[in-house]
Amino acid sequence: MGQSIGAVELSSVGIGYKVQDEMLKAASIEILIARTICSGKYLIVFTGSVSDVEAAIETGLKTGDSAIIDHLTVANVFEGVFPAMTQSVVVPPENIDALGIIETFSGVSALLAADYAGKAANVTLFRLHIAMALGGKGLLMMTGSVSDVTAAVQVAADTVRQRGLLVCELVIPRPSKELLNDYI
Repeated sequence: MGQSIGAVELSSVGIGYKVQDEMLKAASIEILIARTICSGKYLIVFTGSVSDVEAAIETGLKTGDSAIIDHLTVANVFEGVFPAMTQSVVVPPENIDALGIIETFSGVSALLAADYAGKAANVTLFRLHIAMALGGKGLLMMTGSVSDVTAAVQVAADTVRQRGLLVCELVIPRPSKELLNDYI
């Protein structure tokens, strides 16, 4: 994985394929997610060096033009974003003091929320669900102490709120094990 992450969300699947091709030709990036998402949109998430991700985003914005819904470049992305995105983080339910949830109107905004939450407090990001089976929305779940989760959720929610893309923010202290069965 690279040290930087980029994402482009488009309103057109066909243009999404073209944007992905042009970005791959323009920079040395590794595609993490490239797929159609709910509501007939296309999402591309990739990693690489900061300069390569920036070059790919620049190319993607020019190629995608009016089909661009949202985009993002995060230099020095929080390392916990990658395992949370692959949903490979295992957290024993007895170790969950608090559950933090951020829900966003776009997959790209959920990535941004994950980076901010992870950098804001001592939390474990364990699920970053981007756009599939969510109507194109994003869902971030994290755990840690109540105070850390509260701080991380507040920072992440404020960041997404500034973009006008926040659906929900909440902290559940001492969640029931049954609630967590589907998520960990």
